[in-house]
Amino acid sequence: MHTVLIADDEHNIRHILDFSLHAEGFDVLSAHTGEDALALAREHAPDLIILDVMMPGKGGIETCRVLKKDPNTAMIPVILLTARSSKADREAGQEAGADDYITKPFSPQRVIEAVQELLGATR
Repeated sequence: MHTVLIADDEHNIRHILDFSLHAEGFDVLSAHTGEDALALAREHAPDLIILDVMMPGKGGIETCRVLKKDPNTAMIPVILLTARSSKADREAGQEAGADDYITKPFSPQRVIEAVQELLGATR
């Protein structure tokens, strides 16, 4: 069973993703800050990480950079989830090492499909 770490400061987003991912058979870890996400990623080595770009403190892009520079977490796929949809924002996510970039509002099914694709877990 694959484990997905969700980091988003919005409780409702975490809840929707947690519910949707559990329904597809994934284990889920949850964080509400980038700092918490880094700690959980280092402790649990999830199979994939979903990061909100705009969180208090360390945002998703900065958190992604840190994850991708750490040899222990560099190979974990990262999906950035954000309301920011400009070309510059997407490029910043790509430069940080993100594997996918999904804009809000989002369909939980779109997130599930991205997770399954990145993990090779399609049904």
